[in-house]
Amino acid sequence: MKSSSFHVAIGLCCLSVASLVSADEWKSGIEWPEPPQVDPGATSTDAPSDAIVLFDGKDLSKWDGGEKWIIKDGYAEVAKGGITTKDKFGDMQLHLEFASPAEVKGSGQGRGNSGVFLFGKYEVQILDSYDNPTYFDGQSASIYKQSPPMVNASRKPGEWQTYDIIFNAPTFKKDGSFDKPGHVTVLHNGVLVQNNFELLGATKWDSPPKVEKHGPKGKISLQFHWNPVRFRNIWVRELNPLVGKMPEPKPTEEAKPEVKKESEPVAEKPAEKAAEESAK
Repeated sequence: MKSSSFHVAIGLCCLSVASLVSADEWKSGIEWPEPPQVDPGATSTDAPSDAIVLFDGKDLSKWDGGEKWIIKDGYAEVAKGGITTKDKFGDMQLHLEFASPAEVKGSGQGRGNSGVFLFGKYEVQILDSYDNPTYFDGQSASIYKQSPPMVNASRKPGEWQTYDIIFNAPTFKKDGSFDKPGHVTVLHNGVLVQNNFELLGATKWDSPPKVEKHGPKGKISLQFHWNPVRFRNIWVRELNPLVGKMPEPKPTEEAKPEVKKESEPVAEKPAEKAAEESAK
């Protein structure tokens, strides 16, 4: 019996503490729309239900120049020029898988070279960087000539690799300078290698990065660099952050306007009435 009473007391104490915590909980008060439901896919590389599939292993009909590439066994192989999406995208999450040739030929920038161009201007380098020395801001997963990857997460030649790229497009002032610079985050084979890097400008091979004004949306390109790099499972999601709003402030008691009441006639006191009658 004593034990039972002890447990009841403990339970009441816990309820009291929980009530206190709940009473003191802070909430922002922002009214948010409900986040839409998205099926994330069976694996981390499967396209979520809200993604736009750019290449599913069958055709490159969503790309200009896709008819020039070789498609077989669920992948597309670089041939006779680069390809560019027909549609434009804004802030985005881009997923793609690639493989350099299993047979190693060449070295440095001549080995498994391609690239992902965002808005046709900002390049995330593709290169066979497994035991292949080159300049660090030109190796695989670099923002070309701007930022080397924090680590080299490259797999062996011929093995499939993944890029997951988060891109926030820059905005511009009237004079063409950055109002807000663009930012790129890259995960290479699941490893974070570019952490919200602030772009310096458009990618250039023969000159420093240069700020070039453009619109809020742009196309995605895959580069032809004379190496038979393969691609598969390419999809993109446009990023649309939820926008909340603060509710209209409720008027306080002090702020409520006064309502004037019509004055009612005051009843005469009996003594005053008697005095008036005696004076008549």
